Amino acid sequence: MEALRFRLRPTELSLSSPKSQTPLTHFPNYYQIPIKFRRPKIPTHFSASRTNLPAITAKKRSPIDGVSDELNSIASQNLDFAPARRRVRSAFAETHLRLDHFLFKLAPTGIRTEEWYERNSKGLEIFCKSWMPEQGVPIKGALFFCHGYGDTCTFFFEGIAKRIAVSGYVVYALDHPGFGLSEGLHGYINSFDGLADNVIENFRKIKGRPELKGLPHFILGQSMGGAVTLKVHLKEPHDWDGVILVAPMCKIAEDMKPPPAVLKVLTLMSRVTPKAKLFPQKDLAALAFRDPRKREMAAYNVISYIDRTRLRTAVELLQVTSEIERQLEEVSSPLLILHGAADRVTDPQVSQFLYERASSKDKTLKLYEEGYHCILEGEPDERISTVLNDIITWLDSHSSVSQG
Repeated sequence: MEALRFRLRPTELSLSSPKSQTPLTHFPNYYQIPIKFRRPKIPTHFSASRTNLPAITAKKRSPIDGVSDELNSIASQNLDFAPARRRVRSAFAETHLRLDHFLFKLAPTGIRTEEWYERNSKGLEIFCKSWMPEQGVPIKGALFFCHGYGDTCTFFFEGIAKRIAVSGYVVYALDHPGFGLSEGLHGYINSFDGLADNVIENFRKIKGRPELKGLPHFILGQSMGGAVTLKVHLKEPHDWDGVILVAPMCKIAEDMKPPPAVLKVLTLMSRVTPKAKLFPQKDLAALAFRDPRKREMAAYNVISYIDRTRLRTAVELLQVTSEIERQLEEVSSPLLILHGAADRVTDPQVSQFLYERASSKDKTLKLYEEGYHCILEGEPDERISTVLNDIITWLDSHSSVSQG
């Protein structure tokens, strides 16, 4: 028996081989997903009745330390559908405000926020949020955010967005279909192209707002959200004034990809039971958060997807990395890539590869010594401030160029 190992954080996937407004919050746990295939017995035909595929059932969330039994009971409910996720987020709103995390404790005040749902062309309600500078502060530009796998555009990103907004930028974000507060089966990606198209559709509406007229537009993607961002840029290469990628999922090394025959089997199975939660999980939080205390905060992101990876989702994540890898030379926008040098969830050498292959004339790569995957949420306070300042400095320099 040969074992292939998928390593997945809510924002990305890597592989290794054995050698309407309603008051309605980014980082779930992280997973290592082993998959075993018995090569001599790979079937050529699949039927739901003849394969022992796992049932599509929800995993119960482990109890969260420091919260009441009532809140733990609320958090442990089935979150497959958006109404339940919205109820859980609402129940934990006060708890989130009291978390002892740098991004929450020192968040700027006076930031104007707005939350709303936008129904997309597929008929799904998409959760959107904005953070604007204090009234009277001149707006330099607009930053649009794409979150990663299993995530939501709020929680940790609340503090990140506020720090960028206080520097003179209006920040917009959405939850991808099937994640966070948006409608769709939790953790299910039927089409990665569909994720990118949803981002284009909803952000295009926002770009048309009168208050953004004449301002530069930037897009920021983190981990799997980096892959979404690259797909968006490749689909509309002239619609953005700059692209920022944080620990992006954009290539899988050749020696870490599954054999073509295995990928074909996974693809066939995904057509039979695409929503099945096939892959067992292993917590990778220790590899994503360098600061142990911040690592504990991830458990409070109660609407994150922490269950087994759905089969179609895994296939889409595998396929999109190959698609993006073939198109890296077409990345032409001004580009900022940020990555922790000790990241073991997405390889920083992949960011180096992207930097070298991109055709952008204006491109910057920053690797942070000893940094893990979550350089915006899981590092010591000083490092988080450094990364945020690097983003803001880059935005400032490119906003002046765009407006000049």
